[in-house]
Amino acid sequence: MAAFRTLDEADVKGKRVLLRVDLNVPMEGGRVTDATRIERALPTINEIAEKGGRVILLSHFGRPKGQRVDEESLRQVVPTLEHHLKRKIAFAEDCVGKDAAQVVDALKDGDVALLENTRFHKGEEKNADDFVEALARNGDIFVSDAFSAAHRAHASTEGLAHRLPAFAGRAMQAELEALQSALAHPQRPVMAIVGGAKVSTKLELLGNLVDKVDYLVIGGGMANTFLAAQGKAVGKSLCEHDLAGAARDILAKAEKAGCAIVLPIDATVAQKFEAHAPSHIVSVDHVGENDMILDVGPKSIAHVESLLGKCKTLVWNGPFGAFELPPFDEGTNAVAQTAARLTVDGKLLSIAGGGDTVAALNQAHVAQEFSYVSTAGGAFLEWLEGKALPGVAALMR
Repeated sequence: MAAFRTLDEADVKGKRVLLRVDLNVPMEGGRVTDATRIERALPTINEIAEKGGRVILLSHFGRPKGQRVDEESLRQVVPTLEHHLKRKIAFAEDCVGKDAAQVVDALKDGDVALLENTRFHKGEEKNADDFVEALARNGDIFVSDAFSAAHRAHASTEGLAHRLPAFAGRAMQAELEALQSALAHPQRPVMAIVGGAKVSTKLELLGNLVDKVDYLVIGGGMANTFLAAQGKAVGKSLCEHDLAGAARDILAKAEKAGCAIVLPIDATVAQKFEAHAPSHIVSVDHVGENDMILDVGPKSIAHVESLLGKCKTLVWNGPFGAFELPPFDEGTNAVAQTAARLTVDGKLLSIAGGGDTVAALNQAHVAQEFSYVSTAGGAFLEWLEGKALPGVAALMR
């Protein structure tokens, strides 16, 4: 039995089901430019509707700070939502009060409604009791399907779970099962790849992972800080020299925990940060004073790939280099393709998450081949850091 309650245990027929989803999707010119989060919510919406539940969608959109802002109305998401759901959606001009109640009261079994942006009310982010109560009046059951917002103790993510019978939707369930299999009860050996620009944003993550994984591969600008902490010259590379002490502490902690830290052996360097800038490969012991490390080199790639071949579980957050600028995407692409192949062959459980990571895997055309790719940013990172997520804790038995 799962540690959290799922839709399998919910009797939704004839019930008003408040379903928290994440419709905070990117838009341009009034059009949704990436419908991934909408697509993730479809199985839960359809299942509840097909079982005779009355689906009432709740979501935030943008950061209106408790004010009604027309540009951040969820009304603009309705056409895309209807297109993907292939059904008509009723829209309420508010998420509480008379407007919401009228739309909800008109629903029949199997109907779907979307209520206006929860963040138009200050009570949402404050998790205010009166606002939670106002939301709860329109529902008999609460289903949470927005893992990406689960690190926030807001009214629609956490408060409602204490007022109504609460269950995890299918996307939330898939995310939690994937994350638990990756770090809570993993098959070993486990590798974590952590990349990105700055060590300062991922100190807690690195500190938590050294106790959980067998290999911790550090890439991106973060790796430069670790190389500098070991006394290596990094030229004009992105580097947080003031965090050399913190990097050495992590290296010492990893050694004590029996976790092997994997840093680049060689690097692709250039003197300009731009696509197709003239570049060459050097050992990390021979970076020139005007060089910028923009990707790992072929020896580093081969080393990571050989270790990956021994592993059963991979958790990935952050690219190896400036993947958005060719040819500095080669390290990320190569390792991503190897991880995808091992996953398809049934040799590796691969979990990835974070905005840049998802973009990099999409660019390498392998996102579909990973075991699970999380669309959550902050929530995914906080879970990896070992923090309790309020929106998840509220669903536990």
